[in-house]
Parts: sequence; structure tokens; C-alpha cells
Amino acid sequence: MSHELIFLIGFFIFIGLFLAYDLGLFTKKKEDVSLKHAGIMSFMVVAMAAVFYFVLREFGDYIHSIDSFERLEYIVHKYRHPVRIIPGDLEGSIARYNHNLALEYFTGYVVEYALSVDNIFVMMMIFTSFGVAKQNYHRVLFWGILGAIVMRFIFIFAGAALINKFDWILDVFGLFLLYTGIKMYLNRNKEEHIDTEHHPIVKFANKYFRMHNQFVGNKFWIKVNGVTKLTPLFLVLVIVEFTDVIFAVDSIPAIFSVTHDPYIVFFSNIFAIMGLRSMFFLLAGVVDKLRYLKIGLSALLVFIGFKMIFHVYLEEIGFKTTYSLLIIVGILATAIIASLLNPLPRESSK
Repeated sequence: MSHELIFLIGFFIFIGLFLAYDLGLFTKKKEDVSLKHAGIMSFMVVAMAAVFYFVLREFGDYIHSIDSFERLEYIVHKYRHPVRIIPGDLEGSIARYNHNLALEYFTGYVVEYALSVDNIFVMMMIFTSFGVAKQNYHRVLFWGILGAIVMRFIFIFAGAALINKFDWILDVFGLFLLYTGIKMYLNRNKEEHIDTEHHPIVKFANKYFRMHNQFVGNKFWIKVNGVTKLTPLFLVLVIVEFTDVIFAVDSIPAIFSVTHDPYIVFFSNIFAIMGLRSMFFLLAGVVDKLRYLKIGLSALLVFIGFKMIFHVYLEEIGFKTTYSLLIIVGILATAIIASLLNPLPRESSK
């Protein structure tokens, strides 16, 4: 069995065990997710993401089974890693490669985790508009996140294949992110709402499926007189899933600005998605009070868009992954600190 296969199997087993615990297979608890529990779970996920950074620093070369100069040179060239190979020193060159790989992963994780915050606004709006009971948030978010992992896997490796075949795709992604960032800034104060009766997914479901007209606990479907019907909670799950697809259109190209290695993009995505559920419960009540967060996220998307468009020139002048990480963290820190120093007036935050 190759090192690559061992690494991937180990990763998926670890993710599977964590998701099983998160669902409650080991705890069987059904009460609402408390702020304390959300804080503990958020800390655990961030800690695991940090530990994985050190795993990549030590064993990152296992991902592509690098065991020779030829293999190292091929991988560095294929995924455009900004790594200088030391002639005659394979061990030292692999150490450089692993260090950069870990940094690319962590930078991508920060980008994805930051953009996930914006998704919290939308999910809270969905739950509120459809009148979902708070004790059912966890179930919808868990299955929504599980579906997101599958879809991200498909999107990421399809995107990597397109980038490897058509280099101009990066320019398209960059222009799209510029557009998205500018649009987010212009619409930062716009009131958003969901028309639950005329939502396209609701209309489609009512037309082609048997629907139950009210929630039934945490059930996604129910049998009525021998007929299986979908509940409104299932519709909410589908809408959350569809929302994540739209969200992925922004976030996945953004991480490809950091690294072209689909495995690193996938790893950073998965850890960020795993933390989304707990972050939702932790920040849902305060995220709307971060008045400059939307501006920070829009600036982040604009920076990433420019980086993708001018990636060739940046590579020529030696623009390193470290610089991207510092700029990204600086943008987010500025937005958060500015929000804390200049909060919304009490009547405006209600």
C-alpha cells in the first residue's frame, strides 16, 4: 500500500470518527447545543486543524509519495509550489516542500473559515424564515455539512483538473472573485429575506413530491396513511445544501489562489466545514454585530481575485505563501478589531 493511500485512508477514518461523535452516535444527547458545548467543539476543531498543520510539516510528502528528486520536481512543477529545490539534498528539499505545503494548507484554512462566517448569516436567515425549532438546528447542519463534504470533493478535484488543462481558468476565477467582492461591499447594508412560499426549491418540491404541511419533530420524512411524505425540515436541509453550493462557488476558487494542489484545497475545506456547525451556534447571536465584517470579507475576496489574475507576475517577483497569509490575517483582524472598537448603536443592533 502506497504512502499516499495510507495518508488518505487515515484522514478519512479520522474525519468519519469525528463526524460520528458530532452527530451524537457516541453520546446520544438530544438537547439543544449550548454555548459552552459550541465553544468546546469550536476549540476542538480549530485545535485539530492546527495539529494537521504540523502533520503536513512532517509527512506532507506522503500525500504524493515523494521519494526521489524526479518525483519532487514533478509535483512542485505540476502544482506550482513556490519551493526552491536544493541540488543534492533530497531530505532538505522535502523539508522545504513540507513547510510550504503546511503553510498553503493553513492559509487556505483561514480563507475558508473566514468566508464561512458569511454563510452563518444566510443559514440563520433560512432557519428563522422557515420557523425551524432551535433543537433541530444541529440535525440539519450536520447532514448539510456531510453533504457539503461530498460536493466539495467533487468540485475541488474537477476544478483542479480544469486548472491543469486550461490555465486561463485562473483568470476567470479571479474576475469572478473581484465581482463577488465588489458586490458584497455594495450590498453590505442591504436587508435580505427569504420568500418561503415562492422559493424555487419549495415550488419544485410541492410540484413533484408528496409534501407534509408541517414539521414533525426532527424527521425529514413521515408516513401518512401508508404514503411517505417529505417534511418542511427536509426542504430546509435541501435549501441549506443548495446555499452551500453557491457558497462553494466563491470559496473554492479563493483557495485555489493559495495552492493548486487539490488535496490541500480539500483538507483546508474539510476542516473549515467541520467547524462551521459549532461556529454557527457560537456566533449566531453576535455575528450581526460585527459591523465591518462584510467589508473585511469583500476586501479579502478582492485581494484573492487580484492574486489569481496576476499570479504569473507575483510568482516572478517571488511572492510567497507567507505574504498571502499575513495579508489575509491582517484584513480579517482589522475588520474584527474595528468592529469591536466601534460597535453598532444598541438600537441599530437589534
